[in-house]
Amino acid sequence: MFTSLLKYDALERAAWTGVQGALGVLVVEYADVSLWGAVPVAAVLALAKSWVAGRLGRKGTASTLPAAKDPATPPAI
Repeated sequence: MFTSLLKYDALERAAWTGVQGALGVLVVEYADVSLWGAVPVAAVLALAKSWVAGRLGRKGTASTLPAAKDPATPPAI
């Protein structure tokens, strides 16, 4: 179903989505805001994660995977 590298990419995306959603819900719970407020909070967290990953992770991507596991890395010739 998934290639080896695609598996890592899919798991990374699913994990970060879960973290961002959970943090969004946590923030609105503490702020006593409607649960729908978690959506923009999670979106801002996703943008922040992508910005940080673009500078600390593999250059040119929003991935936090190391280059060896990132499917965007060109194969060695």
